[in-house]
Amino acid sequence: MQTGNLLGGAVLVEAIFAWPGLGQLAEQALVRRDYPVVQDLLLLPRHRLRPRPTAHRPRPRLARPPDQVGVTAMTALTKAALPLARRPRHPYRAALATARGRTGLVLVGLVVLAGLLAPLLAGHGPTDQSGLTLAGPGTPGHPLGTDDLGRDLLSRLLHGIRADLGIIAIAVPLGALLGCLFALAAAAHPIADTVVQRAFDLVLAFPGLILALAITAILGPGRLPVIIVIALAEIPVFGRLLRTGILVQRGREYVTAARVGGSSGGRILTRHVLPNAADPLVVQIAVSLTVAVFIEGAMSFLGVGVRPPEPTLGAVLSQSMPYLAQAPHFAAGPLVTVTALVLGLSPTAEALNREIRR
Repeated sequence: MQTGNLLGGAVLVEAIFAWPGLGQLAEQALVRRDYPVVQDLLLLPRHRLRPRPTAHRPRPRLARPPDQVGVTAMTALTKAALPLARRPRHPYRAALATARGRTGLVLVGLVVLAGLLAPLLAGHGPTDQSGLTLAGPGTPGHPLGTDDLGRDLLSRLLHGIRADLGIIAIAVPLGALLGCLFALAAAAHPIADTVVQRAFDLVLAFPGLILALAITAILGPGRLPVIIVIALAEIPVFGRLLRTGILVQRGREYVTAARVGGSSGGRILTRHVLPNAADPLVVQIAVSLTVAVFIEGAMSFLGVGVRPPEPTLGAVLSQSMPYLAQAPHFAAGPLVTVTALVLGLSPTAEALNREIRR
């Protein structure tokens, strides 16, 4: 599994430092539209994939000890209600009330607010050019300076945040929704479970950036390939997480109590199992947002993301690479913004995880 991840990281590292290798070969093959090379690079990680035998695995059944055979439905319901009574009523609110939660919420809120108010805060259009090239911060009319084409860096930064947030807001929920649907299908029947798990293994075997290069070679650069890559990367993550939660919750006492009470399988799944199995998904959404920021930035940095001259954080950072020594302020804006997003989402996810696990 790690072979694909290493190959995906090689694409970005070799593009930054101009090192020869498989990563640079993949990028050049995409530019030349050399589809046989792209196909070979896609199939390379699959040779390292060794899935477990797809033997039929019987659905686990709950054991009934001899001393509980005659338990009544009321007694089982009472036992199941005791641990649930100690659970906080609002775990998400309690998590966001902690120091970590408040810090992360403030950082993410500031970045999101800057992106939403981009047309109002930016004094220039993101593609408007002026006679000043590589002007430093504090230039009249350009608080953060200008780029190599004389475009206002503050305007491009704010509109880049807006573009990135729009992509992430679509891709991550889409991947979560499809992953949850696959998890429900896997929980319904053992054969479907085997098929879905092998499909997840296949997706995870491909490195994300190599998959991004292949999709871009087919569809061309733009917003749609970025959304597809992020969603495909998140489908197996959410699918496996929800499937595990369903299997764990099926063995709890309150599920046994619901069965004794005569509830149907569908009612138990929708009214009892899913609400308790969905808590880790909230934490995973915060983590996936962080991963999506890196994927979008890497694709735009490699030139396979959003089409220029539309600004994104990765595109602005990629344009600043030749001028790091001459104009370091060029790269400061996107670097600080990405850092703020990561530092905001990570403690928020950690606070949610701690509160849910109590």
